[in-house]
Amino acid sequence: MKLATIQLETLTCPSCMLKIEGALKSLDGIDKDTMKVSFNTSKVKVNFDEEKLSIDEIESAISKLGYEVLKSRVK
Repeated sequence: MKLATIQLETLTCPSCMLKIEGALKSLDGIDKDTMKVSFNTSKVKVNFDEEKLSIDEIESAISKLGYEVLKSRVK
């Protein structure tokens, strides 16, 4: 498992956070128990299985919702 920290454009409301959480939880390879979307910091922290999912696919799922990914870091 890899840990991704993704900085997003400013989230304007808690429903934005819930939309992102829902979209990411639907992806195969996401650790749903440790995923965190922070409304206050506009960051997503998620553990994911690199053999099932790439950071590009995670960013794409967020972008398809209309949110801009500013930068990502994977450890």
